[in-house]
Amino acid sequence: MIDWKNIDTVLLDMDGTLLDLNFDNHFWKEFVPQKFAEQQGITLAAAKQQLQPRFKSLEGQLQWYCLDYWSEALALDIAGLKTEIAGMIAVLPHVVEFLEKLQSARQQTWLVTNSHRGGLALKMEKTCLQPFFDAIISSHDLGAPKEQSAFWTLLQQQRHFNPERTLLVDDNLAVLASAKAFGIANLVSVSRPDSSQPKRTIVDYPAIEDFRALMVGL
Repeated sequence: MIDWKNIDTVLLDMDGTLLDLNFDNHFWKEFVPQKFAEQQGITLAAAKQQLQPRFKSLEGQLQWYCLDYWSEALALDIAGLKTEIAGMIAVLPHVVEFLEKLQSARQQTWLVTNSHRGGLALKMEKTCLQPFFDAIISSHDLGAPKEQSAFWTLLQQQRHFNPERTLLVDDNLAVLASAKAFGIANLVSVSRPDSSQPKRTIVDYPAIEDFRALMVGL
């Protein structure tokens, strides 16, 4: 799938790529609505009915990924709530093996995530993946989400990578489209970002169910 002789830099997403998206899906679709319902004195169904359009309206924008924004908007301690169910945070199959191979091959490996620094720190603490990365970049540091071209422009200005010799692995198709428009030549999607959900059909990009497919030739 990848000709590793032509790759200098590997960009890896976190949620849904390295980590099981089941945690985030459960957190935003079930746990936050439950806490919001308790706070407002309403049913869980009513809470979901209120929150879903608010979440949907900000998808792909930096605020959607910002724990501080939602803490203020919902009057809930979002970062604190994440720690309550942090036991659900899990690394997807064969991720550690892949990262170890990248490290042995001396590939420049960066974590590029839309995760807010608060959630990012919690997940690195729980998974112990931080030592595998030469750099960890949150879109909040750059002021633009990965879905926007500005993210890639700012990242290149700060880190000076060659898009033609770069691989990005990400489960978010909007992010892959943005990276493609910027000129990143090697793009791979993840067909099963959430272990509790069935495999997705991906047609626009090469897709992997787990990282074994990328280890060939590495």
